[in-house]
Amino acid sequence: MTRPMSGLVIFDCDGVLVDSEPISLRCTTAALNSFGYPVDEDDVFDRFLGSSTASMVAAVEASLGRGLAPEALDDLRREILDAFGRELKAVPGVARAAERLDRPFCVASSSIPERIRYSLRITGLLPLFEPDIFSATMVVHGKPAPDLFLLAAKRMKAESARCIVVEDSIHGARAGQAAGMTVLGFIGGSHIRGNVARERSHSEKLIQAGAAMVFDKLADLPELVREFSR
Repeated sequence: MTRPMSGLVIFDCDGVLVDSEPISLRCTTAALNSFGYPVDEDDVFDRFLGSSTASMVAAVEASLGRGLAPEALDDLRREILDAFGRELKAVPGVARAAERLDRPFCVASSSIPERIRYSLRITGLLPLFEPDIFSATMVVHGKPAPDLFLLAAKRMKAESARCIVVEDSIHGARAGQAAGMTVLGFIGGSHIRGNVARERSHSEKLIQAGAAMVFDKLADLPELVREFSR
């Protein structure tokens, strides 16, 4: 029998590895309004950050009392990917932080596999994480259910209790806690950083959702991982 490894770091992708959330928030807000679901970017941030598209669509359809046209959702996905191609950047310090970790790491994201790999490819991060990439499409229940993180731990042969999750979303923090993992809440993405009220509010919500602490610089991650692994 293969023994579990000594530890594992599980990264969320959007808002942690790639600074994609401002783009996604902008495009999603415009699309939802066009569907007849009136929201602003703060609403989308509060309600859907970290959710899979399927979870968001289910909530919107339940509120509207009707289904959304599949072609409209396809248009939204294409619009987001087109904007990624023009604008997407890696979160500062990702590669250096990952290379300094003293244990294996992987990605577990609510996005579909194609979008995860596209995001990592255009930001130059794909070689760092391939092939250890896990998507919510691989499990029945996405975040805030623990299924995705538990799948990642199982595939990476790691004990859940020895895993550290790096998450920027409330849904992700809840998922990590439900999986029995240590959650470090990251607030260094540009969708949070620089907005004092949002930083304070989101930090408090991450702690309430199960994060052991919050931090805003990926350069601090290797030392935090060592500290929370003692």
